[in-house]
Amino acid sequence: MGHGEKYATRSLAVTQLKAITVGLYAGVVAVIVGLIVFTLSWNLWDVLGGPIPGYQFFLYPGNLTLVHVWHPLFTEELAYWRKLGLLMLGQFTVVAAVVGVLTALVRKVVFVCRHSAVGEN
Repeated sequence: MGHGEKYATRSLAVTQLKAITVGLYAGVVAVIVGLIVFTLSWNLWDVLGGPIPGYQFFLYPGNLTLVHVWHPLFTEELAYWRKLGLLMLGQFTVVAAVVGVLTALVRKVVFVCRHSAVGEN
């Protein structure tokens, strides 16, 4: 098997992943990145005098759910581990859903474009 064939096979395998699988992988990566950013921010708060740069960007999906989903349900102050768990649950859910939907839409557009280009020839 030549280099080109090996690359084509690998590309084909990636494109055959279901949109939900891609979304789930993206959700897991978002949780890992979120945990790293949250831990660094928590431990460096006194040194930096606030959250680390990029905190709001990397944890936006989780913070979105904390503010708009969990806060109205749990009005009292939550313990650290519960809040972290809800943050990561939101991080995973939002990222997995958005990436899954976008992956499906992009594949649909590519499919339509390829078939309309074939019909023109």
